Amino acid sequence: MPGLASKRRTPASPPGMADPHQLFDDTSSAQHRGYGAQRAPGGLGYPSSSASPQASFMADPVSSMAVAYGSTLAAQGKELVDKNIDRFIPVTKLKYYFAVDTVYVGKKLGLLVFPYLHQDWEVQYQQDTPVAPRFDVNAPDLYIPAMAFITYILVAGLALGTQDRFSPDLLGLQASSALAWLTLEVLAILLSLYLVTVNTDLTTIDLVAFLGYKYVGMIGGVLMGLLFGKTGYYLVLGWCCVSIFVFMIRTLRLKILAEAAAEGVPVRGARNQLRMYLTMAVAAAQPLLMYWLTFHLVR
Repeated sequence: MPGLASKRRTPASPPGMADPHQLFDDTSSAQHRGYGAQRAPGGLGYPSSSASPQASFMADPVSSMAVAYGSTLAAQGKELVDKNIDRFIPVTKLKYYFAVDTVYVGKKLGLLVFPYLHQDWEVQYQQDTPVAPRFDVNAPDLYIPAMAFITYILVAGLALGTQDRFSPDLLGLQASSALAWLTLEVLAILLSLYLVTVNTDLTTIDLVAFLGYKYVGMIGGVLMGLLFGKTGYYLVLGWCCVSIFVFMIRTLRLKILAEAAAEGVPVRGARNQLRMYLTMAVAAAQPLLMYWLTFHLVR
């Protein structure tokens, strides 16, 4: 028919063939058209490994052996440190000196300020081992000296600040001078004990603890000086100086003179007299250092 000659008939696409007007083939159903399983994401037909680099590293036998060897070395090093740490840092002994509680701290501070009414100064023992400080107020500790030293530095900074003299260098000089005097005290006492040939159970840590108790009185004196001037400073510091003198005499005489009595040394012997003088000298040095380290902080 002539009217239908100008119209071209679009041939129908046979089943299974793509639409002639479609620019790209639809591959979403390729697996249903005989292409098989979906191509691996590795590209170019090569399979890609889904394992991570860490997994590949651990899968290598040499790497696994290196990791195992490193773990063994680390375990051996930790065990060696745990065995020999007490040779350099007496951790076990330090734990004893910090075994305190609130009740002990309160009683010890009261004993340092009012030692006159205390009667029993003997340190308690259990199976030849001194009991922990929290069970015996006479036992030395490092908690109070350490906290008192830090508080003393803070109070010194406060005093310098109120006088417009504060500076980090001056505060550092204050702390270093206090530590230097403490070190000199310990060395001098150890040398004196060696020269006098005193056999005592008084250890270096015990000396640090006993000598560090003077910071408590120093704190009280400086605080009273800030509140009430020099009058309050001298009154409180004087009381604390007398208290620390009595405390040191009654404490050290049991450590130094008691050993002499146990050895059968005559009370009026020359060697025992030297031990008494040593005890008196250590106790008398505490008030002098308390004044020397605090008098310039009060004006």
